[in-house]
This record gives sequence, structure tokens and C-alpha cells, in this order.
Amino acid sequence: MKNDTRPLHTRKEPSPARSGRCIALIDSNYMSWLMRPTNEEGAEAETYDRSGLIPSLAHALKQAGLGLDVQRVYWYTDNPDTLFPQDQIVRLLDSAAGEPSDVVLQAMSSDMARLAERHACDHLLVASDDDRLTGVIDEAQLHGVNVYLLADESARHMDQLVNEDPAWCRLLGQADRRVLMLPQAAREFTAQPRTAAPAMDPEVVRVKLQEVVDQWWDDEPEDLREDLRDELRGSQGLPQEVDRHMLLRVRRALDRPLSFPEKKMLREMVRNTVLGMAPEGMPA
Repeated sequence: MKNDTRPLHTRKEPSPARSGRCIALIDSNYMSWLMRPTNEEGAEAETYDRSGLIPSLAHALKQAGLGLDVQRVYWYTDNPDTLFPQDQIVRLLDSAAGEPSDVVLQAMSSDMARLAERHACDHLLVASDDDRLTGVIDEAQLHGVNVYLLADESARHMDQLVNEDPAWCRLLGQADRRVLMLPQAAREFTAQPRTAAPAMDPEVVRVKLQEVVDQWWDDEPEDLREDLRDELRGSQGLPQEVDRHMLLRVRRALDRPLSFPEKKMLREMVRNTVLGMAPEGMPA
């Protein structure tokens, strides 16, 4: 085996491999800025689909020399979407509770502190440009957590940032690693706006709902049927567990959540079926 005779200052030592649990904390407004299609400050962000977020973050980490799997994402937003990707928890923020940046800061700081204090993870990937997180990140690192910051191309030029944006430079400098979210890393994250599914005919929806209710009622054993009849005779609504179960069954059947009028229709169908009433409220 040949000895490396290069001078010490010219040798490039491999980065140590890192393993362990990684959790991402993502400010949705910052991510929208990061995903803008151009470098122009006024450019609007592309429409994105969070279902591709975790693979994109994993790709960005890999490009930064970190072969880590993101086990969970906390998504901070005051504008909820209708997506429910696996392994993502939405932190829905109250925009009336104060300045949006302050509300996000408080929520992210609290979660970061608790994750570090409880040793819930080994690595944190943070997407934010709020330099007030610098102290919070420092505290997490003192608890033994590695903290990485998601950034754009400007993070390659820290010598320029120190003069152009010292606060941003200070925050980036606190991170153990700066992870660049480049276009190729974000390809799975960004997507064209979804085409709205054509509206279903109300009569088709009604028939489908009734089919689901009938199937459920046919599968119920007689003793549970009688118990449910007794319970519904003395109340106006449905038992919570029945209501939740039926909403889930119908959502699977229609492949979408129900509107408020559809939920009302479903609940009336369930009551009518259980009590043996016709839709008009007359005995069947």
C-alpha cells in the first residue's frame, strides 16, 4: 500500500459518516421563497406538492455528504393545504396571534427545544432564515444534536454574505452544515398545479353514500344494531365512533373528503337506515 506523500494541507480527509434519527422543521413561507423559479426577489414560488418533500430533503442531504433519512417533517403554516402526506405533521399557526414571523419563530423554537431536551433525534434539518433562531440552534447543539440549515446558492459565498446580509450569514454560520436546496434536489418537491377533479353529479354521490351505508349496516351484527337503535332514539346526532367510521369508509369509496352538505346527507342516511326510516322521515 503506497503512502500518501502529499503535504498535509493538500490532503482532503473524508467527512465522517453520520447516522441516526433526522427530523426536519420547515417554515412553509421560507420554503416558498426557496422554491421560487428564478433568483429574482419578486418571483413567485412554484406550486408544489408536499408528497415529494421528504425524498427531496433526503437528496439535498446526500448532496451535502449526509446520508440521512428524514423520519418526520414538521410543517409550519398559517395557510393549510388539503394534502396529508405520510410522516408529515402540520403545525397550523394562528395568524391572528401576532406577526406571522413571530408566531413561526415561537412554534419552531419550542419544538426544537423539546426535541433536543428529550433526545428525540440526533439531527435536525431546519428551513428558516430567521436569525433569532441562532441561540435556539446553539442550545440544541449543546444538547448533542447536529443542526443543518436548508439554504440557496448564496450559502456557497459566505465571504460575500458577511457584508451583504450579516444576520443571514450569522444564522448559516451557526449550523453544523449548510444544505443547499438546488433545482435538481427540488425536482420531486415542485409540481404543476393539480387539475381539479370534475365535480360528481349529486345523485351519483347520493347513491354511492347509500351503498356504503347499506353495506356497513349489512355487516353489523344484530346485537350491535339493537344497541345503536336504542342510542339513536334518544339523541339527534350519531355516536362519535360511528360518525368517524362512516366518514372514513365514504372517503375511501369516493377517494376524497366529503363536503359539509355531503356529511349532513351521510349522517341522515345512517340515522334513517338504523331506525328503519324512509328519507322523508316516514317508517320504511
